[in-house]
Amino acid sequence: MIIVTGGAGFIGSNLVAGLNQRGINDIMVVDDLSEGDKFKNIASTQIADYLDKDDFRQRLQQSGKLPKIQAVFHQGACSDTTEQDGRYMMDNNYRVSLELLEYCQQQRIPLIYASSAAVYGAGPNYQEQPDCEAPLNVYGYSKLLFDQVVRRQLKMLQAPVVGLRYFNVYGPNEDHKGRMASVARHNMKQFEAEGFVRLFGGWDGYGDGQQQRDFIAVQDVVKVNLFFLDHPQHSGIFNCGTGRAQPFNDVALAVVNSMREHQQQPALPLVELVQQQLIRYIDFPEDLKGRYQSHTQADLSQLRALGYEDEFMSVAEGVRAYVQACYG
Repeated sequence: MIIVTGGAGFIGSNLVAGLNQRGINDIMVVDDLSEGDKFKNIASTQIADYLDKDDFRQRLQQSGKLPKIQAVFHQGACSDTTEQDGRYMMDNNYRVSLELLEYCQQQRIPLIYASSAAVYGAGPNYQEQPDCEAPLNVYGYSKLLFDQVVRRQLKMLQAPVVGLRYFNVYGPNEDHKGRMASVARHNMKQFEAEGFVRLFGGWDGYGDGQQQRDFIAVQDVVKVNLFFLDHPQHSGIFNCGTGRAQPFNDVALAVVNSMREHQQQPALPLVELVQQQLIRYIDFPEDLKGRYQSHTQADLSQLRALGYEDEFMSVAEGVRAYVQACYG
């Protein structure tokens, strides 16, 4: 059996679907369905069992309470970067991960877990090195602290452990994330409701809509996770992005033109979309100044060195596929 924690969430549910595509259905999803609508993310998948996250945590402490496990994909976490309750964040993200790591090592079970590019803070270097790591919030710190534990244990592991530092992931099954949904999803909902997209204006040396992120489609994230399932000889902490930064303007351009295509309207260049006010800029929020990543770009040297050769979708490709998945 393969366990996917956070399996009804965004990346977790896409992982479950990716396993299904391989013919793997012996999957236990662990999640919290207090927000019941998340069930929709896994309604079309095939799984063998479901456990509430609190029940799962208790069973980790009780020998013989879990079935024989082939591997664990640990995606469950509080991913709200604005969450200020550090006690909750450290228990939910750090302590639970630590308990799962201890169990997997005792039982010799491969563990592939979600870290985050938030560990790097404002950058500007995004290499998997301690001197590049300076989180801006307690979410990023909760991820970094667990990464540090894993680093200390790398030379004495009893089973593989891989941490994937996700950059800006977007794609199907993120509606439940609310304000923490991707830029692409927010742009899609804005255009659907209001007929235009809003982006932050210039700040931090960047022009209107020119702040840059490494945007990665969730399909590519799934492929990287499955690569490590297929190659259990590897352990370590690796970036999971595309290796290229693209401006928020690129996301908005792809969203608007993909949705115009859906409406049987022609694509337009960015300049015309701005002139027609289909893309509009708002003042950069005061409360985000000093707490915002204006530029991220994954260094993929370590991932490529392991032999991961697949190419990553561009924003134009990934967003178009996302719009098609949502609107047909």
